[in-house]
Amino acid sequence: MSEANPEFDELADEYHRLLHDPVRERFAPGGRFFALRKWRLVERYYQRTGRDLKGAAWLDVGCGFGELLGVGRGSVRRAAGCDRSPEMLRRCGDLDVSVQPTAGALPYLDKSFDLVTAVCVFHHVEPSVRHKLVGEMSRVLAPRGVLCIIEHNPLNPVTQLIVRRTPVDANARLLTAGAVRRLVRAERFASVLTQYFLVFPEKLYGRAAEVEARLSGVPIGGQYAVFGSKPD
Repeated sequence: MSEANPEFDELADEYHRLLHDPVRERFAPGGRFFALRKWRLVERYYQRTGRDLKGAAWLDVGCGFGELLGVGRGSVRRAAGCDRSPEMLRRCGDLDVSVQPTAGALPYLDKSFDLVTAVCVFHHVEPSVRHKLVGEMSRVLAPRGVLCIIEHNPLNPVTQLIVRRTPVDANARLLTAGAVRRLVRAERFASVLTQYFLVFPEKLYGRAAEVEARLSGVPIGGQYAVFGSKPD
């Protein structure tokens, strides 16, 4: 994620074509399944922790075209997104989105949101800037707010294969779940929870959802989510 010239401006017109991979397509034709699975993880986290998702103000950092915002905005009080690429944001329709000024800064006031997500964003952020971005996500979170960072699992060989041959990930530097947990804990988030997911493809997931849930602590899924709770 460049500070001066966001790389995704140049990729916006062909983003979905460049993202296409035959293995990825067989796992989830069309790709909407990926956004639905991510949002379901958020919903289940809120259910397990007894939090109010319907009344939450939510920010999705690095929202791109707004796929996740489109899936989840009906479940929250407010849904907003930001991204470094104005060209990506122009394709967000009526979503509430803003340009992110730099990779390590967010264009929002302190304590503006109850939930902040970043989905497959950090592997595009320079390692030296990642701690700044987590700090900004913490800054805009209200006390007891929820942070959720979702990333590709580099321990999954299929994930590694897809990332290596996907043009939009040409400059990606994948992070382990442990690396993300260290970033989150450095900002003093509590109750840090890791969940691996995307074990079963879309056509099997309906029958195997509970099995996948029981495997969430095993690093075999294609992606993982790290949740943290901001202290009072």
